[in-house]
Amino acid sequence: MEGEKGRAIGSGLASSEWLLEYQSGFGNHFSSEALPGALPEGQNSPLVCPYGLYAEQISGTSFTAPRKCNLRSWLYRIKPSVTHEPFQHRNPCHENLISECSNSLTSATPTQLRWKPADFPSSPTDFIDGIYTMCGAGSSFLRHGYAIHMYAANKSMDNCAFCNADGDFLIVPQIGRLWITTEFGRLQVSPGEVAVLQQGFRFSVDLPDGPSRGYIAEVFGTHFQLPDLGPIGANGLAAARDFQVPVAFFEKESRPGYTIVQKYGGELFTAKQDFSPFNVVAWHGNYVPYKYDLSKFCPFNTVLVDHGDPSINTVLTAPSDKPGVALLDFVIFPPRWLVAEHTFRPPYYHRNCMSEFMGLIYGGYEAKQDGFLPGGASLHSCMTPHGPDTKTFEATVARGEDTGPFRIADTMAFMFESCLIPRVCQWALESPYRDHDYYQCWIGLKSHFSIEEKGTLKARRNLLTDDAHEHAEGDCRKTAIHGCP
Repeated sequence: MEGEKGRAIGSGLASSEWLLEYQSGFGNHFSSEALPGALPEGQNSPLVCPYGLYAEQISGTSFTAPRKCNLRSWLYRIKPSVTHEPFQHRNPCHENLISECSNSLTSATPTQLRWKPADFPSSPTDFIDGIYTMCGAGSSFLRHGYAIHMYAANKSMDNCAFCNADGDFLIVPQIGRLWITTEFGRLQVSPGEVAVLQQGFRFSVDLPDGPSRGYIAEVFGTHFQLPDLGPIGANGLAAARDFQVPVAFFEKESRPGYTIVQKYGGELFTAKQDFSPFNVVAWHGNYVPYKYDLSKFCPFNTVLVDHGDPSINTVLTAPSDKPGVALLDFVIFPPRWLVAEHTFRPPYYHRNCMSEFMGLIYGGYEAKQDGFLPGGASLHSCMTPHGPDTKTFEATVARGEDTGPFRIADTMAFMFESCLIPRVCQWALESPYRDHDYYQCWIGLKSHFSIEEKGTLKARRNLLTDDAHEHAEGDCRKTAIHGCP
């Protein structure tokens, strides 16, 4: 009877709250039934299923994938998903959603890029039409690569469902909750939570709070998994028990003209059917949608000297074929304590063989005092230098050694990091929200080199004091240390 509580409220926006139940775990074999006895016993596909249901399997890996990574689920539904008219190209097409980063649609650039938060659309726009691709690499046809999208929507999806045949979506809402109905049940995903909707799942998105925007990472040919913990041990980072999976929920009513919108090779196709795809009365398997509350992440940090590598904050990883190399990592920078001694505590200056796309859900980011806003984004591609801005560097050094433990609070930044070099969509490069002055945040960094005083903190602070006097006399870069204690 797992689905009774959720099912009693009904679908859509009939209630101001979804009173949902969830199952917990990651990679488990789950089972759920909205009606007692709906799951067959002892076999997956009996001649006649309980309640006259159809048995249907969805496979997330090849049949012969090793058992430890074999993903599939069995769904018991009122009508099978094959019962639809032929697919047609969607008209009008979606020009800003792609999965093939070809030369005609994208450009390669090593320049540091940053975007301000995008406004919400002025015309009615649902989740599908609100998605726009920022960058990506590889190919959905070749089953290797990724795409990074953002979305801004102001309208719930109406009498339609979306299906991504290209890859897995990792959705990071920044403003506005998402009520996501899937074939497996329903998820309520708030800012500060993430949802993963794996390849092939049909789903619909309602917006209970009105306009919503956020970020999406899409991976081709692989699936997200928990990172290995290595010397950390058995516990820490994202705990498997904190991931939540929906319970069975179904809609039995006739839905004439219902539309399935399928993304296939980066293009959108539509097919009509006369019923809701959310007609699954029971299911079991390990290929499931899920969500995770980022506030439950257990971070690790240095307790003596130096700044740890960001990989220590990996929530989920989509592995490549090379051990230890991610096709795409999802890394967060949550509230935490900074306690390192004799250490420049913000992130260090860096050039990386990986490429880093960052977003900010709420609050500020410790390496950028200005310009990086919630709902905005930045991209630092392979071997492109990046690091703290001028204000952050000067303020940190000026505070000296006696700052003591400090808690970073009220913030949630994240990073999508990949071994593949991204190509950037032309509309992202030409966007009115692109911050063309981003590079200026580092231009104020000066040389503090001194042979006489060998890199001591006293020497550095003396130089900063000299800089402060220079700024007071009218230096155009006076903001470099303004406000430092």
